[in-house]
Amino acid sequence: MKTGTFSDLEHFQKEVSSPVVIHLYTDWCAICKIESFRMNKDDALVKMMNEHFYLINFEAEKTKDKIRFQNREFEYLPNGNSGIHELALALSKNKNQPVYPLWVFLDKHQNLIYYQEGQMTPEKMKQKLLEISAL
Repeated sequence: MKTGTFSDLEHFQKEVSSPVVIHLYTDWCAICKIESFRMNKDDALVKMMNEHFYLINFEAEKTKDKIRFQNREFEYLPNGNSGIHELALALSKNKNQPVYPLWVFLDKHQNLIYYQEGQMTPEKMKQKLLEISAL
């Protein structure tokens, strides 16, 4: 699946206003890796995502760049040998420690329309994308 970045999102939305799917994950999350592998093997899902959505894969604990999103700036919060990005906390309903994987679906105006903590199957992802496309 084609992925974009938060920094490219504003520019992309000016060209083509599309719903946004944000996938928060970490390198240590085994479920995140399995989920990503399964989704990328589903040709219908890949086609649907690439043609109608803007996907951002966001590594919540290693991304250290300052990110501007919805007119706010978010920074990496170091904590000893690790840390977490402020944006991951802002997107998560659990403000102390997000659950991974975390999926956040926004409409073309960047309003929240669906939120899921934990594993997403390719079948459920296709169902959600179809529902969002119908909005």
